[in-house]
Amino acid sequence: MPQWLSNLFLLFARKLLYIFVRTTVLPEDLKQLQLDPDKPVCYVLQTRFLSNLLVLETETRKAGLPRALRAMQSPHLRERRSLFFLTRSDNPSPLKRNRFEYSPRFLRLVEAMREHPQLDVQLVPVSILWGRSPDKEKSIFKILFADSWTTPGVLKQLVTILLHGRETYVKFSTPVSARSVLEEGLNEELTLRKLSRVLRVHFRRQREIAIGPDLSHRRTLAKAILDAPPVQAAITREAEDKKISREKASERALKYIREIAADYSHPVIRFFDIFLTWLWTRLYDGVEVHHFETVRQAAQEHEIVYVPCHRSHIDYLLLSYVIFHRGLRTPHIAAGANLNMPVVGPLMRGAGAFFLRRSFKGNFLYSAVFNEYIHQITVKGYSMEYFIEGGRSRTGRLLSPRAGMLAMTLRSYLKDHSRPIVFLPAYIGYEKLMEGKTYVGELAGKPKQKETIWGVLSAARKIKKTFGKVQLSFGEPIYLEQLLDAEFPAWRETPVGDDEKTPWMTSTVDKLANRIVTHINAAAAVNPVNLLATALLATPKHAMDEDQLVQQIELYRTLLKKVPYSRELVVTDMPAREIVAYGEQLKILHRIKHPLGDLIGVNDEQAMLLTYFRNNVQHLFILPSLIACLMQHNGELTRREIVQMVRSIYRFLQSELFLPWCQEAVQEVIGQWLDACVDTGLLIARDSEHLICASPTSESYAELNVLAQGVRQNLERYYMTVALLTQIGSGRISQQRLEDLCHLLAQRLSVLHEFSAPEFSDKALFRNFVETLKATGVVTVDGRDNLRFDDQLVAIASESRLILSAEIRHAIQQITRVSDEEIAAAMAEKEKKEKRKEKAAA
Repeated sequence: MPQWLSNLFLLFARKLLYIFVRTTVLPEDLKQLQLDPDKPVCYVLQTRFLSNLLVLETETRKAGLPRALRAMQSPHLRERRSLFFLTRSDNPSPLKRNRFEYSPRFLRLVEAMREHPQLDVQLVPVSILWGRSPDKEKSIFKILFADSWTTPGVLKQLVTILLHGRETYVKFSTPVSARSVLEEGLNEELTLRKLSRVLRVHFRRQREIAIGPDLSHRRTLAKAILDAPPVQAAITREAEDKKISREKASERALKYIREIAADYSHPVIRFFDIFLTWLWTRLYDGVEVHHFETVRQAAQEHEIVYVPCHRSHIDYLLLSYVIFHRGLRTPHIAAGANLNMPVVGPLMRGAGAFFLRRSFKGNFLYSAVFNEYIHQITVKGYSMEYFIEGGRSRTGRLLSPRAGMLAMTLRSYLKDHSRPIVFLPAYIGYEKLMEGKTYVGELAGKPKQKETIWGVLSAARKIKKTFGKVQLSFGEPIYLEQLLDAEFPAWRETPVGDDEKTPWMTSTVDKLANRIVTHINAAAAVNPVNLLATALLATPKHAMDEDQLVQQIELYRTLLKKVPYSRELVVTDMPAREIVAYGEQLKILHRIKHPLGDLIGVNDEQAMLLTYFRNNVQHLFILPSLIACLMQHNGELTRREIVQMVRSIYRFLQSELFLPWCQEAVQEVIGQWLDACVDTGLLIARDSEHLICASPTSESYAELNVLAQGVRQNLERYYMTVALLTQIGSGRISQQRLEDLCHLLAQRLSVLHEFSAPEFSDKALFRNFVETLKATGVVTVDGRDNLRFDDQLVAIASESRLILSAEIRHAIQQITRVSDEEIAAAMAEKEKKEKRKEKAAA
């Protein structure tokens, strides 16, 4: 065919094709490819289809890249086109050419480079997926023709274009230097084979990233788990211990596999896409995603383990939805066995959920099967998602991490580290929670309700309120190989048994867990409700003059800009006055008209709910709050005194709120916060060392007072624990009983003396404080499991006068004066109540 006629045909075909085709091109900024303008470019397509060629030509035209259908010319190279196909669409047969036969153009390129050592060609792999973009798919018929792992025939490709042409995904990848392979000194055949293998692996990896691994192996996965030596050993032990046949024990293991394993299904994924698109538009005003480029970059070379915070049952759905809509495969999600119920369970399983029991204790066969399942899905290239807090946070703060899933993932990687793993922390922030009232009730002592997604969604269907926007922000990745190299450089040469727990493994898991929660907090996205809650809950009546509230919100944002918590932190750019109006729109605030200026407040029930959103971001303001608290109670201090006092309390705050700075680094951060307080007028510098508060009648002092309240309840809990322990005496109470008693006294204090914040009496917070006292050597445990202490603890109690008012100290001292008889009676009553709750729950 003459060249002019060929060009005319291709032009007509492109115009015709793009009647049906709309594309999403990645990367969005094609400058990221960093093409060398002095070297020829040759695009590589995986499968020989005219449609793929036409899409490539059109997108290179639009992007201003070297054209695919233009000649490729250099002093030593003359080619009519700048592309070749790695394989043909045909299935091999005796009458057809081998689909894996090398392209003639590919052969000529390699030959030219062998003859001319100065010549290099940039091979740019281009992945084209038809029907991967999920935004408009409604039909099961269309799902059947979506892109998958099977190579389509011509007819199926034509139907796929008609059905999915407007949902086409085009991915340009970083160029491969052909010259770098030739310089390895291989002969021509081996060079061609290696370049082909590099390109094939690349295309497979891109397809895995976009649509997930080849899922045709679920039955073989079950067989692989059963045949694994650890599971075989557990089957043998089960048969011996339970006095049953080996066949019966194997059937039990297979039953566990079916109970656990996901049954990933593209039709189910598409169903959830349609359903969740409807759900988001009904419930939320939008989902804002931050730092997703971090995920794309990590997915290129690593298997991803997503580790988000856990705030709501919606978390499961939200993260997978966002990942899917941005062109990556959805992860396999660890879900509690309580969610494996009729209808909902199979749907979740089809969407990638695998189920685990709350405890494996005493069931070594189940434990062996579950560990092997984690290993198999890891080595086979699945991404995973699990919540290391172990459950949903009822307070809005991150819970202490549970290391079980991390330990299984680490052990799997040590057995086979051919696929590098990266952990991606993710912060999820809401402006309203569907479970909010339930959380408040549970913290107040009501029995925990049975957790079901279906129940949450059914409740949401009846609520015609808006839940505002949702924020999803990805944090700094944690590369497992780098962490292992830092913690135990000899890990590659050190064999680890299936059930072995070595000190270095335990230490690595603990450090990984702490780093994950720290990175989640660092990726916080501060929304309008966070700022409103932080300001209003710091006032006695939960109300402020509107202008004062606006100023306080602006102060919070200014402080976060002056001393950024992290590179990943995101703060709403909504103006402060619009934030107040937005709070009214969400029905969070109420306005009280007044001749001297409107007042903005929240009622008691809403205040309870808002504590959750204040706690989401408390860690961001905890250091300036502590500085403000110190200055408010002392009036004047030197920088050195402030640093010394903050550092003495910081270890407890760091443990509770997962703050990122070590004791050495926090000194510099304290200095930055002091400078910021001076810059904003909260503090006045008398000289380079001495700081004083602004005048008590000034607006700055009022702002300082509100800021100081952010840390007050933390300090009151610490002082209550220390006061109670010193009042009872060393060696006279166990940790468990101390925590229970603190829990009861905190409930009493909050009712008698201040706003009853639902998390104030959270037993986990007292437990964390006592654990930190133990870790720092302030208290020890004797042979009878009682807590012992010396003058260090007494010194901590005496320092409270620098940070707590005399009124609250006296109130705490009064309430902690309890006799042994009163303690015994309170504990007996508490045990009775817990038994009644257990019966009611059953």
